[in-house]
Amino acid sequence: MKPHELLDPAFRSFLTPGAEAWTLDTLPAIRNRVHATFKSSGQTRCESVWTTAHDRERLRLCLYKPVVAAERKTFPVILYIHGGGFVLGQPEMADDYLADLAEELEAFIVAVDYRLAPEHPFPIPLEDCYTALGWIFENRKVLNIDTRKLVVMGHSAGGGLAAALAILARDRGAYPIAGQVLIYPMLDYRSGTADSPHKNSTTGIIGWQPQANQFCWRCLRGNYALDDERIGLLSPALHTDLSDLPRTFLSVGALDLFLEEDVAFAMRLSRSSVAVELHVYPGAPHMFDQNPGCITDQSALDILRVLRRAMGMHR
Repeated sequence: MKPHELLDPAFRSFLTPGAEAWTLDTLPAIRNRVHATFKSSGQTRCESVWTTAHDRERLRLCLYKPVVAAERKTFPVILYIHGGGFVLGQPEMADDYLADLAEELEAFIVAVDYRLAPEHPFPIPLEDCYTALGWIFENRKVLNIDTRKLVVMGHSAGGGLAAALAILARDRGAYPIAGQVLIYPMLDYRSGTADSPHKNSTTGIIGWQPQANQFCWRCLRGNYALDDERIGLLSPALHTDLSDLPRTFLSVGALDLFLEEDVAFAMRLSRSSVAVELHVYPGAPHMFDQNPGCITDQSALDILRVLRRAMGMHR
């Protein structure tokens, strides 16, 4: 069957082609168009705070606090990393989702406004995420949070950064992570090229396509030559050691360009003795959960359930 025949009817809007190719010339307009859909600073439900990144630049964090009874002693915590192909986006793109999630879970959520490529290529976005992770641990008493129940979570490029962050945190050994929730993560810089080991005629046709994907990876890569051990932090699918990583939830649509890289990553985690839960949603393209439908509802329930489990909640 052809991709459009496999597409769930709820996602027919994804059949509309993109407005333009992704290039350095078109990126400013794409950013402006996407960022115009976000809430302004006066409308958001988060509190912005600032910290200092590894290179002494300022880094903004967005805090989402639940309103719960005063007798609650500590809160579980989520470090959230937004999507946007590494080249656009802010925590505000998920403002209502994160605020509602904090209330639903009675959890503290920190969303990191990491710096974007190509202006800030690898490893700057990843180091910004690591700075946010360290900030959580350093402020855990002030924030009244339990870092033993810390989960890193991200969509798309944010999922790729979350996966890389879990590896980096493991290797540096300072900040333990209890779980990672990777939602259609962007993991393999080769996807969409002739060098990709993943060939599938039904993926990457509807929605996020190879040209945009390769542009974004080139932006993140910058001048990095792909010739040392850091390649697995740029592109977690290529990391040679996935052992001793936290319990992992990974979900992806069956029509997503990232389907096979995500499934392959989940299988490698399993073979490395990491506890893995993998979901492939039929008829779903990349970013399917931005549209209402039964599959979107199921995905939301799956994420809520796994977050509760990772943070020690059993209801």
